[in-house]
Amino acid sequence: MATLTGNRVAFLATDGFEDSELTSPWEAVTAAGASATLIAPAAGSITGKNGHEQTVDLISGDTSADEFEALVLPGGVVNADHLRLDEASVALAKEFFAQHKPVGVICHGAWILIEAGVVDGRTLTSYPSLKTDLRNAGATWVDEEVVVDAGLVSSRTPDDLPAFNAKVVEEIGEGKHAGQSA
Repeated sequence: MATLTGNRVAFLATDGFEDSELTSPWEAVTAAGASATLIAPAAGSITGKNGHEQTVDLISGDTSADEFEALVLPGGVVNADHLRLDEASVALAKEFFAQHKPVGVICHGAWILIEAGVVDGRTLTSYPSLKTDLRNAGATWVDEEVVVDAGLVSSRTPDDLPAFNAKVVEEIGEGKHAGQSA
């Protein structure tokens, strides 16, 4: 496993996130030595669809991709739907692409990337119900456990977390990717 000591990883989520899609990658990056920060549209804490509660560290409108080396977008229908409607969260996600930084996205989290306009020409996977949305946004959608496209790591469901986590850690360890752009 890559060593991520000194790397700062942002996790962007809100209420209704898929619990394991936040907690499992969080544990993977911190176990590799990175520090993890929870960013949400509002202060306080957020609660996952299965009850995991986590304190918000930063508000999406008050932070920048400049402060981090990578971004992880957990899924969950409610989480992703609310984040894609939050202009500051969408802008923050887009900043990571503009700065060529690794981004991990799982399940319904890809809705945020569609809204940010960063999937055109990219190959990724997601929860199957997003297939048409992603194709309509110009992406090539594939049904695979994990897909890596120039620093963009994507997976379908919590069942894919072991492969997703390993690739997220690997891509963060590699640093910026020229093909990762907004």
